[in-house]
Amino acid sequence: MSATPIMTKDRKKVTTLALRRKKARGEPISMLTAYDYGTALAIDRAGIDSILVGDSLGMVVLGYENTLPVTMQDMIHHCKAVARGARYALLVGDMPFLSYQVSVEEAVRNAGRFLQEGGMDAVKLEGGRERLPAIEAIIGAGIPVMGHLGLTPQSVHLLGGFRTQGKTAAAAQRLLEDALILQEAGCFALVLEAVPAQLALLISERLEIPTIGIGAGAGCDGQVLVTHDLLGLFDRFTPRFVKKYADLHDEMARAFQAYKAEVETRAFPAPEHSVQMDQEEWEALLRKFRWAEDDGRSAGSD
Repeated sequence: MSATPIMTKDRKKVTTLALRRKKARGEPISMLTAYDYGTALAIDRAGIDSILVGDSLGMVVLGYENTLPVTMQDMIHHCKAVARGARYALLVGDMPFLSYQVSVEEAVRNAGRFLQEGGMDAVKLEGGRERLPAIEAIIGAGIPVMGHLGLTPQSVHLLGGFRTQGKTAAAAQRLLEDALILQEAGCFALVLEAVPAQLALLISERLEIPTIGIGAGAGCDGQVLVTHDLLGLFDRFTPRFVKKYADLHDEMARAFQAYKAEVETRAFPAPEHSVQMDQEEWEALLRKFRWAEDDGRSAGSD
C-alpha cells in the first residue's frame, strides 16, 4: 500500500522555532538527507520536518571513502538543487571539513554562503566546546546553527574510525557538558550520532532544544537517516543503526539488466515509444529524395 503525500494547502514552512515547539509538545521530529532536486521534492511531499544536505554526499553520491574530501563548492552545488525542490521542510546545510575550523572569520563567511548562495535556512557543524568561538560568531551573524556531537565523521581519524562515542562515564559526562555548552551558545538543535541510548535520553531530557538522533536510540526528540541508506541505494556498507525501508540498489540493477536485454533483442523501443511523421509528409520527402537520386544519376551519366 503506497503512502499518501501530505497535502500542502494548509502546510506552513517549518522553522527552527517550529522544531522547538514540537519538542515542547512531545511530538517527534523527522529529518532526512537529500542532495538533489527530485529527492528533496519527494521528501517534502512526504511531510518530513527537516532536510539535511549532509556532507555524507561525499560517500553516497561522490564515492569518497569518507566525508573529508567534500568542499564548499560541492555543498553549495547540492544545496541549490535541494532548495529548488523543497518548499516546506527546514533546510540545513552541512558545513564541510575545514570550512569552519581554520578561523572564525572564515567560518562565518562560509556559513553565510549556505544561506546566501545555497538557499538553506540553517547550517550544521560538528564539535563541542572546541568549536564554541565559531558557533557563537555564526549565530551572532544571524545564522541558525545545529550542533553535532558524538560520532563526528569529520574527526574520523582522530576518533580512530567510525566508533560509538560516550561509552565511559567520563566520555559521557563530557558529551553532556558539550551539549549544554552548545545550547547556551544558541544552537537551535543538536544531532547526537552513535552514542548510547541511555546517554542520548539523558541529554534530551536535560536540554530545552531538540535532539536529533542517528544511532542514538528512541529517546531523542527526533531522528535522522541518510536517505541512501534508508532506500538501500548505498551498497558499500550499512551502519547497524540503519533500517532499510526499501532495497532500491537491487531494483535498479534489475531494471538496468532488463533494459539491456530489450535493447539487445530490439524489443525496445516499441512502436508506442516512437514518433511517426504524417504519411503525406513522409511521401513528399520520399518523392524529393527519389528525385534527387534520379537527378544525381542523370548528372553522372553525362
